[in-house]
Amino acid sequence: MPLDFTAIDFETANSSTASACAVGLARVRAGRIVATAGWLIQPPPGHDEFHPFNTRIHGIRAIDVISAPRWSDQLDDLAAFAGADVLVAHNAGFDMSVLKRACDATGDVCPPYRYMCSLQVSRKVYALESYRLPLVAAAAGFGSFTHHDASADALACAQIMIDAARRVGAPDMPALAETLGVKLSRIATAEPVAQVA
Repeated sequence: MPLDFTAIDFETANSSTASACAVGLARVRAGRIVATAGWLIQPPPGHDEFHPFNTRIHGIRAIDVISAPRWSDQLDDLAAFAGADVLVAHNAGFDMSVLKRACDATGDVCPPYRYMCSLQVSRKVYALESYRLPLVAAAAGFGSFTHHDASADALACAQIMIDAARRVGAPDMPALAETLGVKLSRIATAEPVAQVA
């Protein structure tokens, strides 16, 4: 089984993890980045206020997403890009929470993706003072990039995982997880609630 996965990164409009306002994706096949994508998103209603703190981080404003697809409208494109891949993100708990909570907010079914965290992987592979994405990416040989641009962050995350797998000789994602003792987790999706008559 080759080293195949999709790296993903979300930016949010505010402190709610349901407030996805941008996504970046990088597809890896046999240890090589073969495709990238990214787009702005209108955050779900009720989670769509842009807080100045978040805007200072990523530069996205409410006016920037006026013509962007709503969460429900872009979910199929996201799922089509990722397919059945393992998703990878730097601090994956956050990004998987964005995916799950935005689906909860819109009533969409959240795909039960398997995922792995490049932050956990990097702590096992690199000896660094900080494991912030730009520093780990540099250690993995990925040059400077625009941090908090979702597409650039996804690309950096993909490069970290490719480099980590090469360093430890892991041919695929399950082997990488086993070699490093990190979890290959799955997004928990809610079971349908039985209606009581």
